[in-house]
Amino acid sequence: MTQLTLEMPESAFATLHKSPQEFTRELRIAAAVKWYELERISQGRAAEIAGLTRAEFMTVLGQYKVSAFQYTAEEVLEELANAT
Repeated sequence: MTQLTLEMPESAFATLHKSPQEFTRELRIAAAVKWYELERISQGRAAEIAGLTRAEFMTVLGQYKVSAFQYTAEEVLEELANAT
């Protein structure tokens, strides 16, 4: 695993009431959720980046109000139409 070093103002931790370790964990999750939402990475890769199992990541998606399904309404309707 590659380790990254970020410089963050001390006030960032206080603002979010997080320790540096908690902040780092939350930052990984937030990045993975956003990249997944933007369809830049798969759900499995996002879970890996977040340091979670896929099931845990799906739960986190709900907490961030991001759909676990990367389908538009039109794609769902098309799939349903083709299923019959």
